[in-house]
Amino acid sequence: MPDPTQMNPRDIATLRAIMEALRTPVTGCPWDLQQDFSTIAPYTIEEAYEVADAIARGNKADLCDELGDLLLQPIYHAQMAAEEGSFTFDDVIEAVVTKMIRRHPHVFGDAQARAAGVAKGFWEDNKAKERAGQPKQGLLDAVPLALPGLTRATKLQAKAAKVGFDWPSVENVYDKITEEIAEFREASEEHKAEEFGDLLFALANVARHLGIDAEAALRSTNEKFTRRFKHIEAELEKRGRLPKDSNLEEMDALWDEAKTLE
Repeated sequence: MPDPTQMNPRDIATLRAIMEALRTPVTGCPWDLQQDFSTIAPYTIEEAYEVADAIARGNKADLCDELGDLLLQPIYHAQMAAEEGSFTFDDVIEAVVTKMIRRHPHVFGDAQARAAGVAKGFWEDNKAKERAGQPKQGLLDAVPLALPGLTRATKLQAKAAKVGFDWPSVENVYDKITEEIAEFREASEEHKAEEFGDLLFALANVARHLGIDAEAALRSTNEKFTRRFKHIEAELEKRGRLPKDSNLEEMDALWDEAKTLE
């Protein structure tokens, strides 16, 4: 086995060697040796979010670092797959290279294909051909379970809308939200969570109809809440107090002050 410390740190082979070393029985890392696909999957999702966070903050240094952490994830999964004999990292690369070339005949095809450009419905037709021969799936089965709730709700709705299962107008969705709020308020404790989910689903539907990224909108509001609450903390610190030493009236006034400053 090659020694990663003696290899080029800018070469992907070095990263692969590091992962192989970490997963080597006896001499490897005890924590890494205990992991499997299911235990690493949450880290894969988390790293993708951290990449998105660095982009949202406009921090390119952090983005470079977080992309490295994200790059480690497919190498980690591929190493575990190689150990069980299901596939290797080279198979992962080959699969995506083949797919990208196949899906872009207007870039990589012959002169006639390049001249034709991207025909309407090309992406859908191409994906349908790729799915041919695979086990039959329902319309919604292709929407990943691990997506964030609001994102998955929007994608499920969009899939159903393509075959006509959709409200004709956003006004109908507004009415649905009113209905869901009433049902949520009247629901028993046993059914509160279910009705709350229905309400969130209806709100995601409004976002889809209006072309709003529901997940991004909520992230933005989370950041706004964090920013304004930090103002409360900073102002209370000037007064020699912590939020727990304050009261709702004082903190609400400082919240309004933060809104005014923005």
